[in-house]
Amino acid sequence: MPLLKDFLQKCQQQPEQIVFSEQDRQITYAELIKNIQALSALFQPEQRIAIFMDRGIDAATTLLAILYAGGCYIPLDTKNPPARLQYIIDDAQPHALIGHGARPDWLAASKDWIDFDRLPAELGQFIQPENESLAAILYTSGSTGHPKGVALSYRALSNFSRWAADTFALSSSDHIASLAPFYFDLSIFDLFSSLQCGAQICFVPQMLSLSPSRLSQWLSDQSITVFYTVPSILSFLALKGNLTQTPLPNLRCLLFAGEVFPSPMLKKLTGLLPATRFYNLYGPTETNVCCYWPVDRKRLNNDQAIPIGRAAANATLKINPENQELQVKSDNNFSGYWQQGKLQPVSLHEDFYPTGDKVSINEYGEYCYHGRLDRMLKCSGYRVEPAEIEAAFCQHPAVMQCAVVGIADNAAGHRPAAALVLSQETPLTEIMQPLRQQLPAYMQPCQVKVLKQLPRLSNGKIDYLSITNLFQAS
Repeated sequence: MPLLKDFLQKCQQQPEQIVFSEQDRQITYAELIKNIQALSALFQPEQRIAIFMDRGIDAATTLLAILYAGGCYIPLDTKNPPARLQYIIDDAQPHALIGHGARPDWLAASKDWIDFDRLPAELGQFIQPENESLAAILYTSGSTGHPKGVALSYRALSNFSRWAADTFALSSSDHIASLAPFYFDLSIFDLFSSLQCGAQICFVPQMLSLSPSRLSQWLSDQSITVFYTVPSILSFLALKGNLTQTPLPNLRCLLFAGEVFPSPMLKKLTGLLPATRFYNLYGPTETNVCCYWPVDRKRLNNDQAIPIGRAAANATLKINPENQELQVKSDNNFSGYWQQGKLQPVSLHEDFYPTGDKVSINEYGEYCYHGRLDRMLKCSGYRVEPAEIEAAFCQHPAVMQCAVVGIADNAAGHRPAAALVLSQETPLTEIMQPLRQQLPAYMQPCQVKVLKQLPRLSNGKIDYLSITNLFQAS
């Protein structure tokens, strides 16, 4: 299924329907396609175009215009330091960058710059690329300390967006809340699944992510029906969203991904939103979503992690018997890593991508997540999964979030240390007491710090390196 086919049909079938809303600004499907056609005249098939704009109507229009011309978009985080931005540009080697106004100071003069505010008069032609042509390069944090570009094909975006649209029954009556930045793979759902169904996409004001009560009021005012975000945002909604006073009768689906949702917080939120269906979506950027679990309220247990479920988007899953690593074969799978201006295909055994995540299968035939294999610690000769310690901490009702890292110890190899975010002031002795009965001595944290919030990477995931540095500096 071509990526933009259904969206272009919706532009003809419902031209006067609102497609994007951003604070006080709205545009219709007819206005959007007109702007796309004008902007696409600037681009050529298979060109890589970097987008230096914040999430919103203009950035979404640009992204769609690049795809309309058969190109590949590279979304940048405008809040990144210049050195990181320059690294990405040097690595991606885009044909041009586009943004508002004059060329940014950090950008070398040799790089072509396009001012979004000066649209050409002529109209571009729609180009239908090959399925394996690259549609997007999303830069994520790399294990080497430098960003790495995950290259996604038109085939991958189309396969996922169609599966998601069908699975969650999206339609032209839906109002989709979009909070994920475009360099985060959650945005693929917000844009492509929504647009092919003729839905309205409502861009969440960024400041609301730090104000749960205002966010819930905004969700109510915008009549939001579907919201896909990370568990940390939803945990704040559960605790401080004032949902008892701000009902969300239109919210039919809440999707979450990107990190583990502590069971106590999820149980609390499902109780506050009894008419809303919840879904746990799982998968690294390289596979997008490869597993999902429709949340079964009856099975939510404070002392048990929720499963990641069964295969999504027609993926084939298997477990490596040697280390219990989940491996994925899917049309969602990425084409390879983009490095130094070239696609570097990854050598895969029988097209299965090794996720680096440890899993098992429960009695229901569902996959369960047990943490990253590369986060595994060696403590006094024992193999320790940080996720197991995190799960033990999260059983305490006052623990909203937890991240466990390893601190180097010459005698023991590593010793675990825990960073906590609490929902209410609670003595650490009270929180630690149950752990002494649940975990062996070598898994007991050597240090525990209470933080207002966990440090996060630009894609919203936990920044474990910053947490490690925080402990090592103390």
